[in-house]
Amino acid sequence: MGGAKAEDKPAAAAAVAAADDWCYQFGNKNAFDLKAPKKSPLALRMVVFAMTMLCGISICSMCMKQLGSDGWSRIVKIEVVEQPCNKSTVPPSEVQFVHYPQPITYSREECKCNAVRFFAIISSQRSGSGWFETLLNSHMNVSSNGEIFSRKERRSNISAIINTLDRVYNLDWNSSASKNECTAAIGFKWMLNQGLVANHVDVVDYFNQRGVSAIFLFRRNLLRQLVSQLANNHDRLLKQLNGTHKAHVHTKHEAHILARYKPRLNTTSLIWQLKQADEYTRSALQNLNNTRHITVYYEDIVRNRTKLFDVLDFLKVPRRNLVSRHVKIHTKPLSEQIVNWDEVYSALKGTQYEGFLNAAD
Repeated sequence: MGGAKAEDKPAAAAAVAAADDWCYQFGNKNAFDLKAPKKSPLALRMVVFAMTMLCGISICSMCMKQLGSDGWSRIVKIEVVEQPCNKSTVPPSEVQFVHYPQPITYSREECKCNAVRFFAIISSQRSGSGWFETLLNSHMNVSSNGEIFSRKERRSNISAIINTLDRVYNLDWNSSASKNECTAAIGFKWMLNQGLVANHVDVVDYFNQRGVSAIFLFRRNLLRQLVSQLANNHDRLLKQLNGTHKAHVHTKHEAHILARYKPRLNTTSLIWQLKQADEYTRSALQNLNNTRHITVYYEDIVRNRTKLFDVLDFLKVPRRNLVSRHVKIHTKPLSEQIVNWDEVYSALKGTQYEGFLNAAD
């Protein structure tokens, strides 16, 4: 018995091991899992993505048709906000008069932060304003655009006036004097009777709001101014220079031709005329006095060209020697320019206008 038991032990052990192995395999659910492995989701994702793209394109197409090209451009437009120009170096008292215009007709490019001053030359006919303006325009940084309100439609009402002023000061007024990108002072010439006096209240408000400086240019000798006006009216009718009227000339020959005309003055109304002209100018100066301004006189500039430096300093532009091609027309004494000089002399002798008789320009 003992020998038999010893021989049975290995067999029993093998049977137990086999049973354990079978049980392990039976207990392991993976051994009998008959499910097929899950398919990859990549294909399904690609299908969903494609459908989403098609729907998105369809919706965008419908929106573009409804909005039109303008609406679409508004949607995709990216607005670039430019940094403002630095005014920290400008004295507080001058900030109101320093501007950085952004014209719509061109780009100032590298000069966009170059400061610009606004001005207007306020004068009356035959006061030397044409000559004075050409002097200013000889400065490389100054642009004065002439008598822009000589055309009636531009001064028909205050709205038309302001619209014109805005174009000038936005640097969108094109003329032969325009220096565009790098101009430092922009303005024009405005005669008192070209809508200025009639709309002086609104003009003063505009000048003060926009920071416009006024240059008052007048003539002291109203008698010489009257002679010049009569001679200019005469040439406007006769057109003595080859059928062309010229208010200003560039040669001595042309000046000599125009100066040959000698007007006859009405001595009965002469004092009244001079008084009216004087009061008209004084009243205009008083009405426009509340603007930033400088007053200069034609005779002072003729005698002393350094007076122009005062104007350049007023405009805050560098001092330069200014030149003009204009040639003076009436250079002789008044006694040689008026037909009835003796009558005029007698009419003004002993009056407040006696000083005009022998005063030279």
